[in-house]
Formats: sequence, structure tokens, C-alpha cells
Amino acid sequence: MGSAQKEFTQIFPVPGWVEHNPEEIWATQLETANQVLSDTGISANGIAAIGITNQRETTLVWDRETGKPVCNAIVWQDRRTAKFCDDLKKEGLEEVIRGKTGLVIDAYFSATKLNWILNNIEGTKQKAVSGKLAFGTVDTWLIWKLTGGKVHVTDVSNASRTMLFNIHTLEWDNELLELFQIPALILPEVYGSSQYFAEITGDLPGSGVPLTGMAGDQQAALFGQLCTEEGMAKNTYGTGCFLVMNTGIHPVVSKKNMLATVAWQMNGNTTYALEGSIFITGAAVQWLRDGLGIIESAEESEYLASGIPDNGGIYFVPALTGLGAPHWDPYARGSVFGITRGTTRAHLCRATLESISYQVYDVVSAMHEDTGQEVRELRVDGGAVKNNFLMQFQSDILGMDVIRPLVLETTALGAAYLAGLASGYWKDISDIQSQWKAEKVFSPRITRKEAEKLIKGWRLAIARAKNWVQ
Repeated sequence: MGSAQKEFTQIFPVPGWVEHNPEEIWATQLETANQVLSDTGISANGIAAIGITNQRETTLVWDRETGKPVCNAIVWQDRRTAKFCDDLKKEGLEEVIRGKTGLVIDAYFSATKLNWILNNIEGTKQKAVSGKLAFGTVDTWLIWKLTGGKVHVTDVSNASRTMLFNIHTLEWDNELLELFQIPALILPEVYGSSQYFAEITGDLPGSGVPLTGMAGDQQAALFGQLCTEEGMAKNTYGTGCFLVMNTGIHPVVSKKNMLATVAWQMNGNTTYALEGSIFITGAAVQWLRDGLGIIESAEESEYLASGIPDNGGIYFVPALTGLGAPHWDPYARGSVFGITRGTTRAHLCRATLESISYQVYDVVSAMHEDTGQEVRELRVDGGAVKNNFLMQFQSDILGMDVIRPLVLETTALGAAYLAGLASGYWKDISDIQSQWKAEKVFSPRITRKEAEKLIKGWRLAIARAKNWVQ
């Protein structure tokens, strides 16, 4: 087994805007693919299939003839269309959009970002109408590049995150396209998540190998954690946190601002999920390191947090780009409460790590209210789960076991499973069940009374951070 990772540039043109360079995204994928092949000594002939998993909602538009992007990718975290979303809410469109897509109206999703590009980048609207432009999330961009511009597709899991896709009919929705002024010719074709998509072409790593798996990162992680039964849940701790629960063959219409989404589609059978998206978790630790400079590494936050007996009364609401589920407040801003002369950087580090756990608690509670199902355990993955303090505090606040698997890269693993099943490398899901193994189980160490006292302080803090920007 081999792996490689490479960071790419985060671009912040103005406050609240977040962009990526599409060509840099592509270049980093080529570099990491070449590195893995070099490190492992595997040739294209030794690869059974390729799977793609990707950052969802991030919106790209490019010229079909030249293959050149018309502008930088607008990242899922970007808030530039928050006002447009407010206008849609005022028009009373929330229930229509939620009913069709399972999503809340928010700048998070692709539809308003694509609308912004077509209305603000010169010449794009006319080109889109005449079929000269292509839209896609990162998965669509990568398969376009991997096939030399011959294949313009996405899968149902990614399509379900655009706010343009009807999760009941499993088709692009004409009423939504009209609402967002999106010409249908710009959209990719929608496939299942585990099937033949295309063959890698040209002088590329893996040329000639079939691409047979594709899913958005969080759905791929749910599959990689083998949460294949209704009621099972996982949480990925990355830049943000994404808690996803398998809801089986039917979407759950949330009353608590959770998102109903397509988990995956295999052999024509669709599995749905309920998701809570938290915008800033690991990114808050990055901010301590890069923005404030009070730690030199993410690992240092665990050392400092573990070195003090409690948070010293400090609560940090990391609403650095607004609040996601279950609050959905784009006007909330990051806030620290309870500072005294005795407050140290260790308290701030601990409050930051604790804030991640509180936000996850809010989502788990909302999912329980929506489904009536108790989440009995939480399977976790992502870079931050290496932080033992965070995982133990998460278990304490949730009052349940938090299970860290042996293989943490479950997002990539899920894409590999989907690709391997479609290519015949594995026969069925039972073939891969035995591969999931726990590395460590964190069980609660504090009483529910102690946990509720901490949660009460969190609720007070988050209420005061809301609607900060007028």
C-alpha cells in the first residue's frame, strides 16, 4: 500500500471568500499519483481500478474547447452568495428547495456559486447557454482531465450536494435550474457511485486503467467506515467536521436543519444519509498555528490542552466562516468567552479542541431528534482523530464510545471499495466487511451531570456568537 499527499494554495481574495486554483488541484493530483506509483513500484498493469473522492460543493466552470477554467474554483467554505441565499429565503423558497434536494438554503452549496460565476465573470452566461462551458465539482474536473476532455460526468452523491439535483427522482431538476438561472447544457451527466465511468487516457499515471468508483468525500468515508447498515454513523475530523448517518433506502426530511443526501448508488440501488456539516474544526487549530502563532504544530495543541485540569471557564465558538449545522448562521463570527487575567494559551488551545466536540454533540442530538434513532457508537476518521485529548473529550461529551479505526484514510478507502466492487476485485460488501478493524476505543470518563454542565456553558457561548455581522 502506498499513499501521498500534497497541500495546495488557499486563496482568500476578500473576507468571507475562499478560492482554489483548478490547475493547481490537477497538478497536485498528478504529482501524488506519480509519487505513489514510484514509491510502490506498481505499474498501470498492476492497477485493477481507480476511484475518485473529492471535496464536494466546490464549484468549477471551464471552457469545453480549451479546457481552461473561467475563474478560480469557488470553495465550499466561500460565503459570497450569503445575501442571495437570504433573498431566496425571503421569497419563501426554503421548503421547495429542501423538499427536492434535502438541503437547506445556504451559500455552502454549488447552485448559488455557479449562479454567481455566470453573472459576474464576463462572457460566461452566453457561453453557458450555447453549451460552450462545463460545470462540475472537483470529481467532474478530475475525470475531465483524466480522459482528455472526453467525459463530463459526476455521481449521484456529488450531484446531491449542488442544490440543483432532485434526490427523489435522481435527476437534475428543471424548476431549480430555472430558479438559479442555470442552463442545462452546462451540467454533467449523473452516474451511480460504483460502476464503469471511463478509462484513463493519454500519457497519464494509470493510463488504460478503468475508473469505476466515485463519491463525495463524506459519503466515501461513510462507505470506507463500512457504515452500510441503517443507523450507523461516522464523523470525519478535517478542516471541518462532517457527521453522516446511514438512513437506508429512504431520505429523512429533517426538522433540525440536517441535510438529507444521497450516500451512494450501487447496482441501481440508492442508499441515503443524514448529514450535519460543521464548517470550522481542524481549521480552528490551523488558525491557532498560522493566524495567532501560539502553537507551532497541531500536535502541540494536544500537549497544551492535556497539561491543564479544565478549560478555565473559556469557551471558543469557531464561527470563522459562520456556523453550519444545526444553526446555519452565515452571520455568526468566531468568539472567545470567559477570558480572565489567568487565561493562558493552553486554555485557548483546550477551548478550541473542546469546541470541536461540542459542535459534534449538537449534530448528534439533532439527528436523534430527526430519526428517533440513538447513535450507539461513533466511528471516526480524519487527521484530527490522532489527537487523543480530542477523542476522549468527544466520548465524554457524547456519552458513548468513539472508535478510531486502524486505517484512518477512510475517505480514500471508500473510493477504493466502490471502485473495487464495480471492477470485480471484490464480489460484494460482505467481502470487505472483515477489513474494518478498530485501533482504539474511547469510552466516557465523566458523568452525564458533569457533561451537561459543560454543554450548558457552550450553549450560552454559541447563542452570543450568532448573528454578529449585521
